[in-house]
Amino acid sequence: MTGGSNSRRRRAEERSSAAGTERSSPREAAGSMGPGPALAVLLLAGSVLSATLLAPGRRAEPDLDEKRNVELKMDQALLLIHNELLGTSLTVYWKSEYCYQCTFQPLANVSHGRKPAKPSVEAVSVSTQHGSILQVNSTLEERAACRLEYKFGEFGNYSLLVRHASSGADDIACDLVVNENPVDSNLPVSIAFLVGLALVIAISILRLLLSLDDINNWISKAIASRETDRLINSELGSPSRADPLGADCQPETRRASALPHRLRCVDTFRGVALILMVFVNYGGGKYWYFKHSSWNGLTVADLVFPWFVFIMGSSIFLSMTSLLQRGCSKIKLLGKIAWRSFLLICIGIIIVNPNYCLGPLSWDKVRIPGVLQRLGVTYFVVAVLELFFWKPVPDSCTLERSCLSLRDITSSWPQWLIVLILESIWLALTFFLPVPGCPTGYLGPGGIGDLGKYPHCTGGAAGYIDRLLLGDSHLYQHPSSAVLYHTEVAYDPEGVLGTINSIVMAFLGVQAGKILLYYKDRTKAILIRFAAWCCILGLISIALTKMSANEGFIPINKNLWSISYVTTLSCFAFSILLILYPVVDVKGLWTGTPFFYPGMNSILVYVGHEVFEDYFPFQWKLEDEQSHKEHLIQNIVATALWVLIAYILYKKKVFWKI
Repeated sequence: MTGGSNSRRRRAEERSSAAGTERSSPREAAGSMGPGPALAVLLLAGSVLSATLLAPGRRAEPDLDEKRNVELKMDQALLLIHNELLGTSLTVYWKSEYCYQCTFQPLANVSHGRKPAKPSVEAVSVSTQHGSILQVNSTLEERAACRLEYKFGEFGNYSLLVRHASSGADDIACDLVVNENPVDSNLPVSIAFLVGLALVIAISILRLLLSLDDINNWISKAIASRETDRLINSELGSPSRADPLGADCQPETRRASALPHRLRCVDTFRGVALILMVFVNYGGGKYWYFKHSSWNGLTVADLVFPWFVFIMGSSIFLSMTSLLQRGCSKIKLLGKIAWRSFLLICIGIIIVNPNYCLGPLSWDKVRIPGVLQRLGVTYFVVAVLELFFWKPVPDSCTLERSCLSLRDITSSWPQWLIVLILESIWLALTFFLPVPGCPTGYLGPGGIGDLGKYPHCTGGAAGYIDRLLLGDSHLYQHPSSAVLYHTEVAYDPEGVLGTINSIVMAFLGVQAGKILLYYKDRTKAILIRFAAWCCILGLISIALTKMSANEGFIPINKNLWSISYVTTLSCFAFSILLILYPVVDVKGLWTGTPFFYPGMNSILVYVGHEVFEDYFPFQWKLEDEQSHKEHLIQNIVATALWVLIAYILYKKKVFWKI
């Protein structure tokens, strides 16, 4: 028995030694498993724990002995307006500094003071998201007594003292006093970000240590010893095993990165946009900068959809080139493009409309535009353009001079011509289409914007075309402009006219894909072209916007999908690829984890997060609905769960493609 055991051990060691050249290194072995679940779990646990322990919650509301309590909600503060003017009533008006050219809105009416020592007091809630402009009017003389600007803090307690100035009896002074300091509502986000950054650094250091020779050799010996023991136990447990190489005959798991022309930076970028989209769609902790901008300007939420469109354009060219080089016919590919576009539009219409558990949905109120609907139309137009005018990608640069050419652009001149014609149509309709009751070329939000002159002109030509073609009831009924601008008409940010500019953005993504393939053997050439596109698009944005949120020729506007919005976000997209490509694909300093996994299953993650948004464990009843901290924890958990689901599906080789 002892001799037989030693013989098996020797055979196992020889077999282990022979397989040594095929076995991956400890670094590769560790990397093959990937830090995806570890990073997702650590980010989730660390962020939730730190936010729970360190972040402030909602502060208890102060009691008012002279007035009723005002129930403060999220992003609100308490303002006590003291009228010390005898015989003079006051009307206080308010508007947000973020609301461009808006009319003042009534905030409170305060009766006159009855006694010098007993002023009249009115308690109101004020917004803390942006700076506020307060104007106090005397109702007796109907004039502005004073005006002040202030940035209130969440759950703070303030007093506005209106009294006669010491300089003269006719002068009125307005003083703002802080009765109780506000909470730092941004602290949970800061803590979660710092904890996540610390975990990323810790994992990077761990990966660096695993690459050191001493630790590498120690792990090699440990893996070899376990492999030897495994083979011995296998032979002892199965002495009649016929095929000693049976384990090697099992089908291997194919990695997505091994596919032809598969670039991890593309899937990583897609995953970054998708995870940000999931987070902001789930609420983003109810912070204003994780919500869409009311009209002009940019927030974090405004970045994700255009990036998704951009990287979809890159994927169109990369996948189409791969299919055509493998001999797929254009007719068959055209059918696939049409079918995929149709499915995207149908799925989008289904998930964008109310939950059927709330009751039957009326056909008269079905929302037609949406995110997937726009993706479907954009995908069809750009894919068909590339299919009809597709040319084989040259193998490599044979002459140094040819590498300095613009062949990635010149080879696509028919597509560029059509895209420029489409953009000309957008410009012509936007600035020259007559809109009844509205000024030609209007780009404003309507409502109380533009001093309330055009309350029903939201979106100008874009809104008019949508209402004309689709009808009011088939559009989005709660646009982001309604919060500050009090818009009175329906407006859809995924409307018909804006789809033209989403096509332009996807085509810019196609150009990024062409750069990656046309100059695939020349990293420097790729990076130079990415940097050049960043500069060109950035300069166009500067010229269109005049470096201003509202005063430019064409402001950056997500609701309109303005051309300046497209050039700005495309500039950012090329900048991200400028970083990701050398780091992920050239140097291999980062595998793209954990964003790579949802990027490989983007449709499933997007549809899944929309369908299961209101289900546990993605949402649960909060102890305090007015707490940023609790909403942030819930949204981080939900987002991390989708990263984990994407990782499990990747390991199971489950990919939903349409």
